[in-house]
Amino acid sequence: MAPTKLTNPIIAPGSLILVTGVNGLIASHIADQLLAAGYRVRGTVRDLVKSSWVTPLFESRHRPGDFELIQVADLAEPGVWPPAVKNVAGIITVAASADLTSTKPVDDNVKEEVEGFYALLDTANKTRTVKSVVYTSSVWAAWDPVPNTPRVVIEKTYNDQAVKVAADPAIPQAEKGIAPFMAVKVKDPSFRFNSILPGTVIGPILEPDKQPASTAGFVRGLWNSDPRSLAIIKHVAPLWFIDARDNARLYLAALTTPGVEGERLFGCAERFSFPQVSKLLREAYPGKDVPTLEDDGWDVTEMPTARPLELLRSVGQGEWTGLLQSLKDTIESFEGKISS
Repeated sequence: MAPTKLTNPIIAPGSLILVTGVNGLIASHIADQLLAAGYRVRGTVRDLVKSSWVTPLFESRHRPGDFELIQVADLAEPGVWPPAVKNVAGIITVAASADLTSTKPVDDNVKEEVEGFYALLDTANKTRTVKSVVYTSSVWAAWDPVPNTPRVVIEKTYNDQAVKVAADPAIPQAEKGIAPFMAVKVKDPSFRFNSILPGTVIGPILEPDKQPASTAGFVRGLWNSDPRSLAIIKHVAPLWFIDARDNARLYLAALTTPGVEGERLFGCAERFSFPQVSKLLREAYPGKDVPTLEDDGWDVTEMPTARPLELLRSVGQGEWTGLLQSLKDTIESFEGKISS
C-alpha cells in the first residue's frame, strides 16, 4: 500500500481525532490509518477491560503515546460525550451496535445508536475545537439490494424503508441488524459533516485473536467451515465490497481534504457475493476445503464510485484494492502466509 499523502489538510497532523467503536474492524483500520498519517487518536470502546488489547495493538504499530483508549459504555448516557470530545479537532463515528449475531432487541439498538449519535453531534456543536465530523452509514441507507435487479444509485438516493425494516418483527434478526444505518441529514452544523456509506467491508483483521471482525470475520468463518458464520452468510445479499484499508483512507480523506463538505461517499470498490468469495478461495487455495455456497445472483446496481476514488487518490492511493487481494490479506491476517 502506498504511503499516505495529505495536501493542505484542514486538520493538521498531530491533532487529536476521536474514533468511536475503535475495537471493531472498520474503526480499528480508521485509527490505524490516522496514526500512520501522523494524527493522534482517542478511541472509544464499551468496556475497557474487554478491550485492553487495543492500546498495545496500536502502540506496537505506531508511536507510543499517540493513541488513547476511553470507555463509553452507554452511547446515550447524559454527559458521556464532553470528556470524549475535549480538545479533539475531528470526529469519526462508527456505529457500534450493528452486531449481526446480537440477541439484543433491534429497537433498543436503534434507540441507543440514534440518541447517542445526536448527543455526540450536540456535544461537537458546543465544542469550538471540532472542525470536521465523518459519520458511518451504509450502502443499505441508500437502497435494499435485490440481486439481478438493475438500479442506479446517486449521492442523494435514500432508503426510506430502513426504519420500517428495523421495527418489523417479521424480519429476521440477522437482516435487521443492518437497518439502523439509516440516512442521516444534519442541518447547519458548526463543523463540516460528511458520511461514508461502505459496502461489505473485508480486509486484514488487525488483532485476529481478539476481534470478531464483522464481515471479515465471516470470511474467517467460511474458511473454517464455521456453522454459525455459514448460517449468517446466507443473509448477506450480493452487494459491493470495499477493502478495510481503502475504506479507512476514504474516511481520512473525508475528514481532512479541503472542499469535501456535506457529501455522501459510497465505499464501493467492486461487486461481490459470498458464493463468489467461496469460489475465489477454492481457486486460490486448492488444498483447502472451503465450503461451496449456492449461487444467489449478482448485484447489478450502478453506484457513484467516481468521487470516492478521486478522494482515495488524493491521499496517495491510485486504485481500489481488488477483492481477491483483500481476501488473501484477510486469510493471512489470521493464518499467516499460505502457499497457493
